[in-house]
Amino acid sequence: MPDVTDPVLDASAVLAVIFGEAGADRVAGHLPGARISAVNAAEAMTKLVDLGMPDETVDAIFDGLQLTILPFETAHARESARLRRVTRAAGLSLGDRACLAVARHLDAPAFTTDRAWSRLDGAEVGVTIELLR
Repeated sequence: MPDVTDPVLDASAVLAVIFGEAGADRVAGHLPGARISAVNAAEAMTKLVDLGMPDETVDAIFDGLQLTILPFETAHARESARLRRVTRAAGLSLGDRACLAVARHLDAPAFTTDRAWSRLDGAEVGVTIELLR
């Protein structure tokens, strides 16, 4: 069960844990229970599939992480669209905005390894952004 202080992860944060990259320890401190939107989970799973991992391996990895995968709801979709205005210059993707929208909705920090997020004003997007590296 997630704790209210658990972050919302973007795909890059999950991949950092899977591949033992810099910042993985900060995410691991919130496992099990760290939250991720279904959009970002699909993004991370797609990366593993693109690397040639069998479906069963991808499933086993995600089961082992014990993430709390959250549905992506209409309110999140609306917020993602609205965030486009303040994230466009930084080049954030739909997946990035999905993570921010869910984090904002939950009043939770968003964890990422994506340097593009450093160009955002956390107050303007309404989310505390934690760059993991």
